[in-house]
Amino acid sequence: MPIPSITVPSLLKGLLAASLCGLVTLPAPSHAQEQDTVTPTVTVTAKKEPVVKKLDKTVYDVSSMPRAANGSAQDVLQSTPELSVSADGKISVKGNTQVTVLIDGKPTAITSGAGDERAAALQTMSGADIASVEVITNPSAAYNANGGAIVNIVLKRNRKPGAHAQVQASAADQGLWNVGTSGDVTRKNISVHGNLALRRDGTRKIRESAVDWNNPLTGNTGQTLQTSDVFIRRTVESAALGVDAALSDTESISLSGRHNRRRSRPLFDVLNINRADAAETVFHRISEGPNEQSDNSASLSYSHQDKGTALKAMLQRSTTSALIDKSYRDVYVEPLYATGYSHGATGSERRLTQATIDWSRATEALGQWGMGLDFQSKVDDMHNYQAAVDPSTGAETPDPVTTNGYAVTTTLSAAYLTEKIRHDKWEALLGGRAERMALQVSPAQGYTRTERWQAFNPSLHVQYAASDKTDLTLAYRRSLQMPDPRDLNPHTTYVDAQNLSRGNPGLRPQLLSSWEIGANAEAPHLNGNVSAFHRGSRDTVTDARGFADNVLITSKQNGGRARSTGVTGSLDWTPNTKLRFGVDGGAYRVRLDTPDLSGPVRQKGVSGYANLRAAYSGEQDDVSLDAHLQSSGITPLGRYGATSNVNLTWKRQLTKTLSLTVNTNDIFDGAKRTYRTDASTFRQSGFDHFVARRVYVGLVKKIE
Repeated sequence: MPIPSITVPSLLKGLLAASLCGLVTLPAPSHAQEQDTVTPTVTVTAKKEPVVKKLDKTVYDVSSMPRAANGSAQDVLQSTPELSVSADGKISVKGNTQVTVLIDGKPTAITSGAGDERAAALQTMSGADIASVEVITNPSAAYNANGGAIVNIVLKRNRKPGAHAQVQASAADQGLWNVGTSGDVTRKNISVHGNLALRRDGTRKIRESAVDWNNPLTGNTGQTLQTSDVFIRRTVESAALGVDAALSDTESISLSGRHNRRRSRPLFDVLNINRADAAETVFHRISEGPNEQSDNSASLSYSHQDKGTALKAMLQRSTTSALIDKSYRDVYVEPLYATGYSHGATGSERRLTQATIDWSRATEALGQWGMGLDFQSKVDDMHNYQAAVDPSTGAETPDPVTTNGYAVTTTLSAAYLTEKIRHDKWEALLGGRAERMALQVSPAQGYTRTERWQAFNPSLHVQYAASDKTDLTLAYRRSLQMPDPRDLNPHTTYVDAQNLSRGNPGLRPQLLSSWEIGANAEAPHLNGNVSAFHRGSRDTVTDARGFADNVLITSKQNGGRARSTGVTGSLDWTPNTKLRFGVDGGAYRVRLDTPDLSGPVRQKGVSGYANLRAAYSGEQDDVSLDAHLQSSGITPLGRYGATSNVNLTWKRQLTKTLSLTVNTNDIFDGAKRTYRTDASTFRQSGFDHFVARRVYVGLVKKIE
């Protein structure tokens, strides 16, 4: 089903294809997500700059961040400027919630999943493994941004000759702890690096929801109340191993693999109070898992760099599989019924295979050409089972409505072309990305549905050096965002006692575009920037709601529109070598057009965020404080409340190789978020409170 407004012009497609045909005949390959000018390899020993601003991204060095030593990847991202990370792991970049997370420049099965899956991965990934974080607000055509900003997590890889190792361990209240070790060995042309970790982490979740509903088909009305309080403790095992080999002065090859496994057995006791037609039902729905998830990935890459030319090739395979036991028992309080038993489970598996070839060549005018191919195949297999259990015999009667299975296969073929131009005070990065996508939904029972799209998405980054200390910038990007496979489910799925979910296999991609104009300035001990942006989306996916037997069914539909316009800025002050202060934030006006049963609804609102940082680095002590505030805002047909987060970290160097760290997370317990939805068929209000307040005490031992 084509989208005429974004179909690739035949002339550009032919030009791009011709250019890439030349790429295939090149003598050797590379993965050039980096668009920086290629220069001869030179070994220099120097202290890393904490912040490096490039034409299309900002790189933050977090390798020595005290909070990372015994924290998680979520802790590291939460302390990174320009990012806002909620207690439940939702990421936004300068207010943009459409964020793609990459690991070493590549998507993986777990980071390309839905928000809950990605959040669990970041909450259980060790922050000590991260070298830097790249924040890309408007990705160039070289990246598959899937509709939004990009956060690229770059992992550590020590290349110093010899053998090195590090051991870290920490403990907190509620029986939480983690231990881990990492090391590397470099001999001549071969480097081997790896890590092992075992974590026992967890989060207390307190939730409350009240729904007043009216069924327009029957005229029935009612109210449903839900409350729950659960502490989810997870055991996490992780391991990684990589080998890098220099085949010659210009060629190298790398092989790496990672494994993670998470297990939990949370005890959920959800109190349900249902009122309808002057009748009231009160019962506890009790479930206790178990839940488990495992992630695996392997990648092989080849690099050739010589005389201003770089060619890289990468092949990667990653999988993630999960089993969530949704079995429960209903214990009735009023009226007194016999306990009802149900056996249920949701199983899922995602397999992502990706191959890329990228080429870049420096030009005489200090510019650079880049081009590449990107092939991806992602398969999401999902199975749902729900059955009533006879307690006397144990016999199960499957529910045909909520017992189902389906697979979603997403394939992507893309080619991009970029050119970096430098002239006098001007620098520009021009790009175009041609994409061909196919989406296939295959129910276990029923017919297979296949949709195809093709698009040409341009990108533009321009920088003008107004003076030696001041730059003016302009950036633009357009891209598609594919539907979440869970939203394509053609069947009905059990969520909880008051909710069922039903997907829409006919969803189309959302079209997103973003403009940003700004200025960067430096002064002695100071540097800052200010920018204005406008973002918009068409065919936005929104909720569509209905009822079946007085149970709310939530589906998805295209048809919404979203626009946001605002300003962002940052200021960093380094009065001396020991002190650093920083602040960044933004304010933006959001407009949402959302279809509803009674007709389209238009909403307007203002939101904002602020991040503050302070750090002291002495001979033996490092102290850092970061504080975050996210204001209230609007959602389709609703609102959400404000949240805050304040973290304090102290690191004490006991000896040359031994250090003590103390992390105090969410000191003021500000992670409680309220929400409200007002639709024509129901009104819902409540809150989610992910209790993130923790004090971790840990040790880090380096072995040189």
